[in-house]
Amino acid sequence: MRRKKATRRHKVEAAVHNIDLTKTGTSISLEVTASGERLGRVEIGRGSLRWYGKYKHIPKLIPWSRLADWMESF
Repeated sequence: MRRKKATRRHKVEAAVHNIDLTKTGTSISLEVTASGERLGRVEIGRGSLRWYGKYKHIPKLIPWSRLADWMESF
């Protein structure tokens, strides 16, 4: 019996502001949506990761060391 093909629910679009990410002020921005509805935006920079929620203008700042600790807990 064939398995049903899973439908895509999440979509991530990337925007690279500058190829050289070693400079201050450069980042990669990822727009995250589910079923056409915006979940939030992630900005990945040199010093930290920033999460902007669905209706948020002020990001949650996550330093790389805290992100590494959090990922190791899995």
